[in-house]
Amino acid sequence: MAAGSGALKDATAVVGIGQTPFAKRLPEDERTLACRAVLAALDDAGITPGEVDALASYTMEETDEVELAKACGFGDLTFFSKVGFGGGGSCATVAHLAAAIATGQASVGVAWRSRKRGSGPRPWTNTTVQLPTPAQWTRPFGLLRPADEIAMLTRRYMHEYGATRDHLFNVALACRNRANQNPAAIMYDRPLTREMYMTSRWISEPLCLFDNCLETDGALACVVVSAERARDCRRRPVYVHSAAQSLPAQHHGMVNYWNDDPLTGPAWSAARHLWKHSDLAPEDVDVAQIYDAFTPLVLLSLEGYGFCGRGEGGAFTEGGALETGGLLPLNTGGGGLSEAYVHGFNLINEGVRQLRGTSTAQVPGASACLVTAGEGVPTSALLLRS
Repeated sequence: MAAGSGALKDATAVVGIGQTPFAKRLPEDERTLACRAVLAALDDAGITPGEVDALASYTMEETDEVELAKACGFGDLTFFSKVGFGGGGSCATVAHLAAAIATGQASVGVAWRSRKRGSGPRPWTNTTVQLPTPAQWTRPFGLLRPADEIAMLTRRYMHEYGATRDHLFNVALACRNRANQNPAAIMYDRPLTREMYMTSRWISEPLCLFDNCLETDGALACVVVSAERARDCRRRPVYVHSAAQSLPAQHHGMVNYWNDDPLTGPAWSAARHLWKHSDLAPEDVDVAQIYDAFTPLVLLSLEGYGFCGRGEGGAFTEGGALETGGLLPLNTGGGGLSEAYVHGFNLINEGVRQLRGTSTAQVPGASACLVTAGEGVPTSALLLRS
């Protein structure tokens, strides 16, 4: 076991989770969806809305704190924050609440994400916003979408380390198999075969249709309190054992091409901080919820967080390693590839379910779960324990 220390270690716990249905198109607006997810999480925890005094979400969240607080009936808020970089901010929302509660800035925190990506606009279509960023050096030359940018990294990874499309398929299949066990997943009743994968249309070669996440309407939320208070809540507490954020030196979001080593992304520096402040090591993790906007991000994350060596992410997926009963059961609700894509928040809630023992693809005896945010962008991670 790796030694570690940190003021946040096990000081707080997630005691409530909530979500709306997931679909390609939902009739409600994002604020309504946010309120429903938040109120469901508070009910799950047995905590009244008037006790909430802290909020955390994403900079891309359209429902602001004022709207949510009024609509849900919160009390005075003494802490609120938003985390940037899209899916890279998911775990950081919980980490911010944990830090606020552990230091006495608040007592009951709610993190949430509400999004209508399935029926709403695509963020990268607004070139006025995009071009002042590093994208000015790539968008005009054809890298228009995140899929195009990650496809470039994937091709480099395949060239450097011999990874194949079969390795990417292993990731897609594990997520789809778990979604087939989860009635809440969009792909619940839609199995995936190797033939379907290999003959599907390209989105951005070498990434095919099934290498890309879903486009989903939906909302999720969770409730964080102190470890002391968690003992009196309605549900079994899931402790925030360690947390990390990372924006590594000389990093450019999504297009990490200017680094000396573009395949060493934010996961590597996030992992160093995460394990430094943990009593656990990668071999102690029973189940992982790894951000899967694109299948190759899982291979990079497996290496970055220390489950295998550099260049071994593809080989790690072989032999059913990511399936239930394998070396590292992955994305047990179906993940962004097959359950829903709401900027990774469903991975947080599924991590909580695993450690409560209530997942639809439960890993027997799971007591430690890694949850990661987006790789390829400034990122964050949580190590949860029961």
